Amino acid sequence: MERPSLEFNLPDTHEEGKLYVVDSLNNLNKLNVCPVVSQRSLEEEVNTDGAGESMAGSNTRNQCLFFITFILTLIVSLALVSFVIFLIFQTRNEVDQISSRLLSEKKNIEDLKKINNIILKHLNQSGIKE
Repeated sequence: MERPSLEFNLPDTHEEGKLYVVDSLNNLNKLNVCPVVSQRSLEEEVNTDGAGESMAGSNTRNQCLFFITFILTLIVSLALVSFVIFLIFQTRNEVDQISSRLLSEKKNIEDLKKINNIILKHLNQSGIKE
């Protein structure tokens, strides 16, 4: 009775051996084709023991989170740059208004100086002195 059970178990062991050899060859092929990626994936397979799907989901989630953060950072940066450009234009307009007022005041001061000189000349000619 033990004889048939041994014959029955031997093919299973032989099949497991074949699977082990094929798996080892696949691992070697992966290491030769792309050593860095396959080594990481092999380490993950060994470390996770079936939780590789959750690691892949976590990695995808992290990439998605990074992408969303990157997009939000770009939008905030664009808004800040737009605000700075708006402030530059507003400041330029204010400076233009102030400089035009200064020019008009300068003309008024020069006119007042001319009028003052004319009055002084007229007073000096008329003989009235201080």
